[in-house]
Amino acid sequence: SLTLNYLLFYWRVPKALYGGTGNYASALFLAAANSNSLEKVESEILDVVGAAKKSPMFSQFMKDTSVPKETRVKAITEIFSEAGFTDITKKFLSALASNGRLKYVERIAERFVDLTMAHRGEVKVVVRTVVPLPEKEEKELKETLRDILGKDKTILVEQKIDQSIMGGLVIEFGQKVFDMSIRTRAKQMEAFLRQPFDI
Repeated sequence: SLTLNYLLFYWRVPKALYGGTGNYASALFLAAANSNSLEKVESEILDVVGAAKKSPMFSQFMKDTSVPKETRVKAITEIFSEAGFTDITKKFLSALASNGRLKYVERIAERFVDLTMAHRGEVKVVVRTVVPLPEKEEKELKETLRDILGKDKTILVEQKIDQSIMGGLVIEFGQKVFDMSIRTRAKQMEAFLRQPFDI
């Protein structure tokens, strides 16, 4: 039945993704995993995103749905055959071209990377601070997060400098945000002081 196929489909991906881009990313993940080419496909799909960012003309082609479907599919097939891409990536990009979905390739790639990271047991953590975290503090943060998320997880920290938080730090991973910034504390204090006092 359709419901059973749907459940089987999502049992095989490391985490469920929703929406059109999630469905495309999941389908690409399954095809790549079944052919033992996850790393190669991940590299190729990120190369496509990189090419679109470097070339305004290629980026415009990817976003332009007025280009006839046959022209889009032919161009994509030729470009990525010449580049030596795997059949899985070529067929996937051709399907996107055929369905007028090339303009979503960057978001699909992001979600595909989410799946490959989950498959490898990796968790990306974004840490925003005013100054870079010292190596010792970053190591302690990774250990704390590993305790919370599971010893089998590999924590990948991406540090971002953000002067607007005024101090402290903001940690983001998955759908969670831990805001321990001075800016947030100041806003909370201001809200508290604006409340009427009972005397």
